[in-house]
Amino acid sequence: MASKKQRIGVLTSGGDAPGLNAVIRAVVKSASSLGWEVIGIHDGFEGLLGTKSYRVLTNADVQGLLPRGGTILRTTNKGHFGPRRSDELSETDPYVRAVKAIEEMGLRALITIGGEGTQRIALELHKLGAPVIGVPKTIDNDLAGTDRTFGFDTALQVATDAIDRLHTTAASHNRVMVVMGRHTGWIALHAGLAGGADVILIPEIPFTIERVTDKVHARDAQGSAFSIIVVAEGARPRGGSEMYIAEGRLGGIGHWVGEQLERLTGKDVRVVVLGHLQRGGSPSPYDRLLSTRYGAAAVQAAARGIYGEMVALRGQDIVTVPLAEACGYLNRVRPHSDLVLCARSLGIVFGDEL
Repeated sequence: MASKKQRIGVLTSGGDAPGLNAVIRAVVKSASSLGWEVIGIHDGFEGLLGTKSYRVLTNADVQGLLPRGGTILRTTNKGHFGPRRSDELSETDPYVRAVKAIEEMGLRALITIGGEGTQRIALELHKLGAPVIGVPKTIDNDLAGTDRTFGFDTALQVATDAIDRLHTTAASHNRVMVVMGRHTGWIALHAGLAGGADVILIPEIPFTIERVTDKVHARDAQGSAFSIIVVAEGARPRGGSEMYIAEGRLGGIGHWVGEQLERLTGKDVRVVVLGHLQRGGSPSPYDRLLSTRYGAAAVQAAARGIYGEMVALRGQDIVTVPLAEACGYLNRVRPHSDLVLCARSLGIVFGDEL
């Protein structure tokens, strides 16, 4: 009697990012080479609840996915999987129901593609016995345990291109251009350096608006009547807190900076919010390669029976790290890192200078 074909599942959860489809493609092609069947679960972990929503993925289903943005499995950052508040195992607990669904579907492994929130859910499922393997995704590059998350390089490319384009219009109109970044300082810092920004405001270095104003005035005195300021959404004034446009949703700091600068300098200030532009479109070659390596490594981990871990980039190698390490803290910019020191040596202001 023929043995039953091995089956693994894959899902995408949290915000979308360039490279999700490339991971799915690599998972399917790698699993196919082992003779395994791949189940694509729709709408993140929500697809495991109620009437389960999934489909079998074959090599034909992933043709042409490498350069395609978004995710063919759909994703969500809302739903039933909030923080677990009790160790009691109730039949109505979504985590318990998800583990049961994984068992009913006969999954040898479940590959969870997502950021910190996704991997935190995966960790809870692992604690309940689910064979999960994480793949690190976030355009913010703020997931611990890995040197790089896929999606970051593409977002950086979009942000840098925006800064390049804003230079010409800022110079033409003698304007101050405020460009919005993201939660941690990685995109703002990298794009600001690559795009030749004059001021970079990031969460890790609280700023004063007076120091930013001084930089604008100094450029005017030197004959440069325009300035480019890059602001991460989580940036905050010294002694102040992060700004929110809705409950749990960062935003508004860029417009606040713009309003203050217009008042203090008398200059024409324009604010450009990149937002979801950084999430969309085709992944960069680097993100395509990294996503492919992650997807293949996740299947290899399943083949070796490695669960409760996340594939990660360490140096030049793909390794696995415990999910608990990936969820333990956010990977933030170090205020005295070589990147920050490099920016300061070029005259870029972070708003904290005395």
